[in-house]
Amino acid sequence: MGSIIARKRKDGTSGYLAQIVIKRKGQIVHREAQTFDRRQAAKAWIALRESQLTESEGLERREDPLLSAVIDRYVAESNHIGKTKAQVLNSIRENYDISRLRCSQIDTAAVVQFALTIDVSPQTRQNYLSHLGAVFTVAQPAWRYPLSQTAVKEAMTLLKRLGRISKSNQRTRRPTLDELDRLMTHFQKIRLRRPKSAPMPKIIGFAIFSTRRQDEIARAMWNDYEKEAGRMMVRDMKDPGDKIGNDVLCEIPSEAIAIVDSMPKAGELIFPYSADAISAAFTRACKILGIEDLHFHDLRHDGISRLFEMG
Repeated sequence: MGSIIARKRKDGTSGYLAQIVIKRKGQIVHREAQTFDRRQAAKAWIALRESQLTESEGLERREDPLLSAVIDRYVAESNHIGKTKAQVLNSIRENYDISRLRCSQIDTAAVVQFALTIDVSPQTRQNYLSHLGAVFTVAQPAWRYPLSQTAVKEAMTLLKRLGRISKSNQRTRRPTLDELDRLMTHFQKIRLRRPKSAPMPKIIGFAIFSTRRQDEIARAMWNDYEKEAGRMMVRDMKDPGDKIGNDVLCEIPSEAIAIVDSMPKAGELIFPYSADAISAAFTRACKILGIEDLHFHDLRHDGISRLFEMG
């Protein structure tokens, strides 16, 4: 019922994948796996789990829901989940056959097959698998669903070797001085016609000088601003692991301080406009002005590049 597979890691050490598979009438009714640094630890885990699963009704007590149900639970019980991740998981749940499989039926081959049916770029395909992998990471240890984390890891390794997934290409686009001048002039004219519209010239300037992200600008609060110290607390700063609660004090240059000081204190937020509204206004202006392939996030790249160029 249990097996151990030894594998070499990139750092030269060995890992031992312990697997338990239970079949009834030719059908897999239970599957789980864990990786250990020592073979003896893998053997001990298999012995313990086999003992637990062979107890009276031990296996029957373990739920084996459809992946779609697991995704629903993950979304419902996650206190904070990004908009992109939520959209991807909803797409998987509604549009792909893997969501109609039970947890114990999902192995490496099933994940690979799912990935190959996603008609997107290799970069986007990797994002799909990364977001799905987050569900797998929680399902087994938190809810004891027989959903193997190893299946996603092995599938991503194989797909990377086949060239079917890859990391996103790093953008190098920066606005030219002419493009910035045209954007500032365009938004200034809008402000003259509609004084209550978002002060995009100030927001663009702050994005460049502070090098802060769009969401971070929209969340910036007066209480987090320390003028004399020349810094600001950035709430939930983006992090490869989990940005929620990742609050960091960041220095901001004098140009960004001047922009903040020019904003009216009408509420808690320094820039009381949503990230979506800022993005939509910027995208619309670029389209009107014929500025191609420029994103609001490119302003941050421009600001960081300027800092490097100034030493």
